[in-house]
Amino acid sequence: MRTVKDRVRHAISFELIGLMLIIPLGTWLFDKPMSDIGVVAVVSATIATCWNYVYNLGFDHAMLRCLGGVRKTVPLRVFHAVLFETGLLIVLLPFIAWYLGVSLAHAFQMDISFAIFYMIYAFVFNWAYDVIFPVGAEPVPVDAEAR
Repeated sequence: MRTVKDRVRHAISFELIGLMLIIPLGTWLFDKPMSDIGVVAVVSATIATCWNYVYNLGFDHAMLRCLGGVRKTVPLRVFHAVLFETGLLIVLLPFIAWYLGVSLAHAFQMDISFAIFYMIYAFVFNWAYDVIFPVGAEPVPVDAEAR
């Protein structure tokens, strides 16, 4: 299983890269000021970061209990991303409608658009993260004399 330090690195890097992508994209797609999309994105990212930590910890524990390991197949990664975004969508919908002054129906369309982006992004990011930082990989100690 991943360490607390690794989970924190994962959550923070996921959200920072996501913000760099979604703010300009959301500004262009929804024709809203970058500052408004920025506030929605930062508040959403803050909530998502907390949810990310709790959700992934719980998901890994469930995988260990049910499957005996934490390796994710492609179908399991898809399920993981869809379930994560569904929970987040429910929490963020009222905030988006209120802050942007749009109807719940319009906020739902916006939230679904963000969720689709983040599902694809989460799938790619998490797969890449697992390749770059494999579960259980220990840093190799540097032997000062070998230099």
